[in-house]
Amino acid sequence: MRIFRGAAAAAALAAAAGSAAACGLGAGEESVARKESLVIGVKADQPGLGLRAKDGTYAGFDVDVARYVAGRLGVPPGRVTFRTTPSSIREKALADGDVDLIFATYSITARRKEAVTFGGPYYVPHQDTLVREDDSSIRNVRDLKGKRLCEVAGSNSWRRVVEEREIAATRVKAPTYSACMDLLAARRIDAVSTDDLILAGFAAGRQVKIINAPFTDEKYGVGIRKGDLEGCETVNRAITRMYQDGTAARLLTKWFKESGLKLATSVPQFEGCS
Repeated sequence: MRIFRGAAAAAALAAAAGSAAACGLGAGEESVARKESLVIGVKADQPGLGLRAKDGTYAGFDVDVARYVAGRLGVPPGRVTFRTTPSSIREKALADGDVDLIFATYSITARRKEAVTFGGPYYVPHQDTLVREDDSSIRNVRDLKGKRLCEVAGSNSWRRVVEEREIAATRVKAPTYSACMDLLAARRIDAVSTDDLILAGFAAGRQVKIINAPFTDEKYGVGIRKGDLEGCETVNRAITRMYQDGTAARLLTKWFKESGLKLATSVPQFEGCS
């Protein structure tokens, strides 16, 4: 069932549509708030967040949040299609209309906001670092100086280390964080640094450890086509409801209870739609 109802619904939708049009949705482009079906971009190789099974189904926190938000937008599970969307193509996938929304550990940054309208954030994790279990030489981000650090295409995490903190790590490129884990196991890199939820998913069952020295806040946003303010505002209301009705806490517990991370269960501070 749609979030808006009655006269108040009509007024709210009219106002939102007007602001969206002013911001530049192109002729014939429909807000995600009005779509009868949705294609949602997610990750396929991140345990606990977005993982594609052999039968083609997807599972994880991001996937469950996406289903919840879609439901609040009036789109039932049978009309939701998930599509693998790696970090390197997220902006293009939205711009080309290949996906309607993206729930894929998509950190909100000023640079990305030039091309994408972001709903949320729907969660705020923290960047940390994962190393091999037998490595005691890396205790905090500064210890990455001179170490081989995984650089994932399309991700900002390595920039937080090398550019923002000016730590002279040696960057080793990889297409995905799953590939980073293979490089770490093969001792071709020394560390993987990214959001703690991503690291927690990969750490399970491997001979690795998170050093528990977080150094940033990362705001997981919902990627929406640039200019769709109506869709953004509707998504934000859905996220607010998700925290208020206890769904967010339940999903975080479901996927990350065993991680040892301190999980936030209050509504994140929204960025604002632009």
